[in-house]
Amino acid sequence: MQHQSSRDSETSQAEQLNASSCSSSPLRYTATHWGVYEAVGSGSAMRLQAFSRDPSPSPIGLSMLEAARGPVRVRRPAVRRSWLASRRGDAPETRRDLRGQEPFVEVEWNEALDLIAAEIERVRTAHGNSAIFAGSYGWSSAGRFHHAQSQVHRFYNSVGGYVRHADSYSLGAARVLMPHIVASMEELFGLHTSWRVMAEHTRLFVTFGGVPAKNAQVASGGATEHLVPSGLRSMAEAGVRFINISPVRDDIDTGGDVEWIPIRPGTDTALLLAVAHTLLQEGLHDPAFLASHCVGFERVAPYLLGQTDGQPKDAAWAAGITEVPAERIIALAREMAATRTMLNVAWSLQRSHHGEQPFWAMVTVAAMLGQVGLPGGGFGVGYGTTNALGNDNAKFSGPTLPQGSNAVRSFIPVARLTDMLENPGGSSITTAPATPIQISA
Repeated sequence: MQHQSSRDSETSQAEQLNASSCSSSPLRYTATHWGVYEAVGSGSAMRLQAFSRDPSPSPIGLSMLEAARGPVRVRRPAVRRSWLASRRGDAPETRRDLRGQEPFVEVEWNEALDLIAAEIERVRTAHGNSAIFAGSYGWSSAGRFHHAQSQVHRFYNSVGGYVRHADSYSLGAARVLMPHIVASMEELFGLHTSWRVMAEHTRLFVTFGGVPAKNAQVASGGATEHLVPSGLRSMAEAGVRFINISPVRDDIDTGGDVEWIPIRPGTDTALLLAVAHTLLQEGLHDPAFLASHCVGFERVAPYLLGQTDGQPKDAAWAAGITEVPAERIIALAREMAATRTMLNVAWSLQRSHHGEQPFWAMVTVAAMLGQVGLPGGGFGVGYGTTNALGNDNAKFSGPTLPQGSNAVRSFIPVARLTDMLENPGGSSITTAPATPIQISA
């Protein structure tokens, strides 16, 4: 009854978001990372409504016009008071001790442009283009011309280059790891099994970190149809069984039953290793697939059995780390091997120290099951993280504008920006007990 109420509420929300306009004005459309919206009316009376053909429209973008018209919008350039005074010649130097405390002063656009141009030229002349960091980060606009990162990069390429950021908070570890063991993340994005195929062929869907539909409201470049909620429901209606291994019970909603296995945060790798140990110990793995499609299992097997370090990675060992009972871990391995299984891992698992390990372990278990490449079997890296994964609609690229070439080769991993600011002039940082990490190429 609880699930039915939830679905009724969702239906009601969709109907409300898709309510048609009484205006006689023709519909216009705008695409955002949260989806396509219909623009109704004009001028100050314009409003947004959800795209009528979106089965699960996101309400996030509906507030865009209010934000643009609201009182907190920054409408004119503003400059920190003491910095402005020093540039105008009214003070000898900027008061660095007042940073974050003193007010900002609005200036005319022409003065703001002159100030910025002079500062860029000062830094370039005194320190070179490698002293300019222009790693604008964020989703910004879905449009090509108004895409903030593209505009920043194009501009600084035209004046000699800049230090860029590398990777992302969402997939920093995965982007580095996955090309070495399977393929690049960009390639994997296009290879994910669709919701339609999983509804037809998958019998067991095991997810580490859930499939949170709230995250899947977004897709880079925009989404015309939000398919995660309906995709999960179609699988549940087809009889797919779901297991959610996560500290959070409700980060997946299928409209039906979901078995929840609570796990201690950060211990997913231990659980996956114990599943792999059970598969190997009980002969439930697929040696033929490992021999024909994989390399390196001859090094994995001794590690699982404890022959390399004296510690078998069995269910009893993992139970003490994960707080998942050993009997449930063993049963989980058997259930995976007994039917067509899709494994999924949320991106959040790799946002930690040694964050690449759960991804690596998940691919290892999927390879041992021998179902990679079979309809509805194998693994996914991020169902529920964006709307694009699992969506088998035709994908196409829009127009592009050249950004030019960056003459500066140095970069900074996006997760090390704070270290850059706290260690100016440094070339590396140390995170004990790890070895120094280079922050420039």
